[in-house]
Amino acid sequence: MEMHFIFSDKVVLLFDFWSVHSPAGMALSVLVVLLLAVLYENIKFGKVKLLHHALVNMSTSTSQQQETDQDSSSSESLPVSRPRLRWFLCHFGHSLIHIAQVVIGYFVMLAVMSYNTWIFLGVVLGSAVGYYLAYPLLSIG
Repeated sequence: MEMHFIFSDKVVLLFDFWSVHSPAGMALSVLVVLLLAVLYENIKFGKVKLLHHALVNMSTSTSQQQETDQDSSSSESLPVSRPRLRWFLCHFGHSLIHIAQVVIGYFVMLAVMSYNTWIFLGVVLGSAVGYYLAYPLLSIG
């Protein structure tokens, strides 16, 4: 295995069955890796957006819960477990998204470690396109 970047249309990516032996196969592989990099960037920004949304909603629901507790202090109130359940489900969902981000990130890293320049350029371009597409989502809403 080469330990420096090479321009070649022959490479094995990630798995034995993903063996490229032609320029058309290389172009398709670069496209797939580019899309994986775009997906990685979108997941990264989506995670930030979801975390912000969850924190805003949790603080809003907590302040509303405190107001209703003060208004109905003499009557029986619901247990406090509902906000904990929402937090747990939110945290579980974020954990699953994080796992997907890590797995895709390692796939992209291993594709770059094939030391194929075309694959490397596909990852760089995919990361740039993904950042360009996802960054405006942070300012919306």
